[in-house]
Amino acid sequence: MVKNGIDCVERWHKVFDGKRLGLITSISGVDRHLNSTIDILHKKYRLTALFGPEHGVRGNVGAGGDVEDYIDTDTGLPVYSLYRKKSKRLTGEMLDKVDAVVYDIQDLGVRYYTFISTMIYALEECARFEKELIILDRYNPLGDLAEGNCLKPGFESFVGAYPLCMRYGLTVGELAFMVNKEKNLGCRLTVIPCEGWNRHTMHPETGHVWVMPSSGIPRYETALVYAGTCLFEGTNISEGRGTTAPFETIGAPFVDAGKLVKHMTEKRLPGVLFSPAYFTPYFSKFQGEACEGIHIHVTDSRAFRSTICGLELLDAIKTIYEDRFAFLDPYEGSTRRMEDLLFGSDQMTKKTSSKEELLAGFERDAKAFSERKKAYHLYE
Repeated sequence: MVKNGIDCVERWHKVFDGKRLGLITSISGVDRHLNSTIDILHKKYRLTALFGPEHGVRGNVGAGGDVEDYIDTDTGLPVYSLYRKKSKRLTGEMLDKVDAVVYDIQDLGVRYYTFISTMIYALEECARFEKELIILDRYNPLGDLAEGNCLKPGFESFVGAYPLCMRYGLTVGELAFMVNKEKNLGCRLTVIPCEGWNRHTMHPETGHVWVMPSSGIPRYETALVYAGTCLFEGTNISEGRGTTAPFETIGAPFVDAGKLVKHMTEKRLPGVLFSPAYFTPYFSKFQGEACEGIHIHVTDSRAFRSTICGLELLDAIKTIYEDRFAFLDPYEGSTRRMEDLLFGSDQMTKKTSSKEELLAGFERDAKAFSERKKAYHLYE
């Protein structure tokens, strides 16, 4: 059985004892018996504050929904929002209430998953206000593989806070060491490591049940495809939100399911099969409208390349439905398109960038990042 950091806290008693602790966590912050990290730390140590990332500390807020300050009814502790409209950072006033900040959220190892942006911001603010950051490390469910392009300077955002590959093959603890070192932050950083995890081990081999880190990632299979199909969030194509298979089901009212499946099947991509999808989203894009598209079925998680599959599928829809397909306009006052922020550059939306050029960039960036990240590996 693989043990996450929260499963090992008793052996790291000195790290926590006597300190006022603030905890950044969400619904996935549980031990291997599904006991909440909030409850564990509240009973054992002096937990004085909770900090709510996207989805909230109890996972009760939808994607993109505002997280409010409030009092947690189970513990009586104040909850401070790290997903506010005006800021997503810890403040000096919040940090005055703690000696150390503890972080415990299940990551996916995918650049645009916002929990790592919260962790990176916490690193920066803890360094600024001279507070310790303690990471309760968790295994990467997608293992060691790095895929896709690396975010380019000038395209940083909350869905891409650091120059990482789309799928980056590090635990959140390893990522914290990388950011702290490369940015020369000087944060007092402590990582409580996993035990029994080999970095090539993927989720099904860990002995853990899948706890949804957010409602958009209900299954491990969703996490496998997410690194590629999240790119559809920046388009007028449904990424499957509002269905029972988000990110695994892709389509729109103007798509011909059979035609698209045939097109993608002929590509013979490794580790994946495609079937026609017919769905009516109950929220998000095309709410209440009948859509057709494709259902992605991963047959070999080690052979499957999510970023390549996502790019091939996006290019296919863009090519077949050139007159209907569109990238969404900039959002929330940003000067950048959502697609550019997700992709980490404007190469995707530039008409001059071919699919072949983008795929070559994937290979080049992934190879370079795979070498760069080795310096921060905590696990064999």
